[in-house]
Amino acid sequence: MATPSSAGSGLISGINVTPLVDIMLVLLVIFMVTTTVVAAPAIPMELPRASQTEEVQVVFSIVLPSAGPARVNGEAVSNDDAFARLAKDAARRDPQLRAVIQADGAVPHRRVIHTLDLLKTAGIAKVAFGALPLDERAP
Repeated sequence: MATPSSAGSGLISGINVTPLVDIMLVLLVIFMVTTTVVAAPAIPMELPRASQTEEVQVVFSIVLPSAGPARVNGEAVSNDDAFARLAKDAARRDPQLRAVIQADGAVPHRRVIHTLDLLKTAGIAKVAFGALPLDERAP
């Protein structure tokens, strides 16, 4: 049911869209700000990229289990000296070598940082961290 206007001359024939436009502009600004926050990574990491060429990228694989010794390229390493020797030999063979660290969630942070320090002293600067996609993680 239409109500007469304050002047009494007839029905209201238009809708004031100014509040709607104001709300849409505020929502647009909120979406723009939140997408820049989501898109910016908190920690810059250089992750390995898939290659379309036939060239095989050499990776220095480090697995840090929650219990037991670290494994380098599938072989157990008993101490830091053996780890450093393997890392230096690998860095000498390939100066563009990339290390991938796969640490169990229960591994203390200091152990991962210590591994990073050993890689840095060996001359390996390109490091990536292995992780499972969200849908493949165990509950």
